[in-house]
Amino acid sequence: MYPTPQQEAALLEHCGHARYVWNLALEQWSMWTRDKGPTPRYLEQARQLTEARAVFSWLRAGSQTVQQQALRDFDQATRNFYAGTHRRPTWRRAGQHEGFRIVGGQATRVVKLNRKWAAACVPKIGWVRFRQSRAVPDAKSYRITCDRVGRWHIAFASIPPLVPAPATGEVVGVDRGVAVSAALSTGELLLCPRPRTTEQRRLKQLQRRMARCHRGSNRRRRVKAAIAKLYARARDRRRDWVEKVSTDLARRFDIIRVEDLRVAQMTKRPKPKPDPGRPSRYLPNGRRAKTGLHRSILINAWGALVRRLAEKAPGRVEKVHAAYTSLTCSSCGHCAPENRESQAVFRCVACGYQANADVNAAVNIAAGRAVSARRETSPWVSLKREPQLPTSA
Repeated sequence: MYPTPQQEAALLEHCGHARYVWNLALEQWSMWTRDKGPTPRYLEQARQLTEARAVFSWLRAGSQTVQQQALRDFDQATRNFYAGTHRRPTWRRAGQHEGFRIVGGQATRVVKLNRKWAAACVPKIGWVRFRQSRAVPDAKSYRITCDRVGRWHIAFASIPPLVPAPATGEVVGVDRGVAVSAALSTGELLLCPRPRTTEQRRLKQLQRRMARCHRGSNRRRRVKAAIAKLYARARDRRRDWVEKVSTDLARRFDIIRVEDLRVAQMTKRPKPKPDPGRPSRYLPNGRRAKTGLHRSILINAWGALVRRLAEKAPGRVEKVHAAYTSLTCSSCGHCAPENRESQAVFRCVACGYQANADVNAAVNIAAGRAVSARRETSPWVSLKREPQLPTSA
């Protein structure tokens, strides 16, 4: 969206009102204890909002539609949390969670100006222009958001059509890695765009500069905006790559098999280790060494790729147990640590089969080979007891 300076100030006020109402409802919900009665639901909170608008002029100056919709969104968030489909609602912070939603008759008031431009009617603001990245769907609501760089976006609530299956019966395996973002069983190696060397150097300079700035100063605000711009640029490239790759895989293959990886747990910060000999002191927990791995996993978009595949091709994405898929020969099935010579080279010590290590793992994933599911004991235990692993997988 491209609002005027006056419209941008009014949009920020709407975002502030929606954030204030959301946080107030979250505070009421968080204060519940077993010895108290039930917390107010949407209807009671809507009545409280009406009373608050009658008392406070700054709240009355905002849009009642925006504020009531924030209460509806919070009520739906709590229902999703109790249903087990979403996480617990959290606080909304200024500068990070800027946005609001419009539902009802106002959402249908969209005027097309020309081939590329249109305008949406926002309550108490008027017509705001936006650039059409695609045709505007017949939606009953839309959401207006502002990212940390200051860019405004409008998103219409519409379920996109699913990507049709090619009906060829082809199966593909996808191996996600750090050096290669996604390796396919067909031999293709896909690499997610990463920040350029100049951007990394610029980011370090800005971070050092911000460390010397005083909190709350204008200089710190400008440096922080420049850092956010670099992160937003990298995030946009990563999202574009995920959308293109997921659409291409959904159109080419009927079945897409991926590793069953818990990315959120893999990138979780390690817990501190208290030192029993020295109170209030801690032992090394490998946090610094693991930070690089966490960063590599996140910039390769492991979780986003599988999530978008599941949304575009529901029922056609299968998850395979990931244990020992990179150590197993896709030709003879021999599993041994010696098969993996390096990060990129796989050479089977039993049959001599040689291939790219990531492609070999992708072939095992495409075949649905879960080594640990067919073994009674772990291959690592057998390796300690015997000089060589058995040839059968």
